Amino acid sequence: MDLLNTLVDKGLRRELPTREEALAVLATSDDELLDVVAAAGKVRRQWFGRRVKLNYLVNLKSGLCPEDCSYCSQRLGSKAEILKYTWLKPDDASKAAAAGVAGGAKRVCLVASGRGPTDKDVDRVSETISAIKEQNEGVEVCACLGLLSDGQAGRLRAAGADAYNHNLNTSEATYGDICTTHDFSDRVSTVQQAQAAGMSACSGLIAGMGESDADLVDVVYALRELDPDSVPVNFLIPFEGTPLAKEWNLTPQRALRILAMVRFVCPDIEVRLAGGREVHLRSMQPLALHLVNSIFLGDYLTSEGQAGQDDLAMIEDAGFEVEGTDTTTLPEHRRPGCGGAADETAAEAEAPAATVPAPSDETRRDLVSVRRRGAGTDLPPNA
Repeated sequence: MDLLNTLVDKGLRRELPTREEALAVLATSDDELLDVVAAAGKVRRQWFGRRVKLNYLVNLKSGLCPEDCSYCSQRLGSKAEILKYTWLKPDDASKAAAAGVAGGAKRVCLVASGRGPTDKDVDRVSETISAIKEQNEGVEVCACLGLLSDGQAGRLRAAGADAYNHNLNTSEATYGDICTTHDFSDRVSTVQQAQAAGMSACSGLIAGMGESDADLVDVVYALRELDPDSVPVNFLIPFEGTPLAKEWNLTPQRALRILAMVRFVCPDIEVRLAGGREVHLRSMQPLALHLVNSIFLGDYLTSEGQAGQDDLAMIEDAGFEVEGTDTTTLPEHRRPGCGGAADETAAEAEAPAATVPAPSDETRRDLVSVRRRGAGTDLPPNA
């Protein structure tokens, strides 16, 4: 297929595809799926070999968020029956992180619900970062605390945070449809603050919220412009008790096409398979490893993932290897002091109109499993 040959050539040169090409990936048929995966897999292997980076989430504070993000089980007014608890103590958070590190995680992601941290919260998270780093040599720590105020990014960096996560989630044009308590520009600003403070930026998207193909391409291009080091791709987990509980718009095949499109647009960036992979990819998860070079190990913030040992077995069986702490994730040209991403010289074509996929009539509530173990409970974590 000429499209795929063109995209592979551009990916190997770190050249930005046109929007028309990105949309064309999403429009490919199921019959062409393996060709799409094979093509994007060439780009993935060029920059990341067969390595898979493991990341582990620790939910420092769960539920009771004042923001109204429609996709979130922790949102204002959520009736989802999730775990709710206030801040974990630094020692408890460090113990939770240690379980993920023991399971092979290279990065620990510290997440807290809420609009953004107070200065006292930053102090608390700083203590947690110190405790984790003291007990786990070589581990990376990423903070995800919401919108940052002036000076907070610098304080987190000084405390030892290697990265900061704040997702754009969806296109700027449709952001107001999923959230009214903050806007798209607030999220962009927080990512830029993290970068300015010297932290590695982590920012991604959520697919499956009823968005069009054009929305998906727009948010991925917005991410490419921000130039984060890692792009997590989440697939909506339609929690009962949230406004998007009935949004079952994804098939495994569509999820794979979305991941392939992200890889072509972000060829040399860490692309992470994040929340919802078990729900929407299901038995086709191993194919996704040919597109992404990073996954979360074990459970998520408020939902359970598959067993950590199953994750490790899947990686091995698919012919990949877990990336160790002695390996640098990013290609040499993207490491600090080695220059930025490639020049984006490709001309962008006008994007054709796209329609929102029709929702499935079948609601698979059996696929969403609320987290009842790990942080905030007396049960051992899944790692």
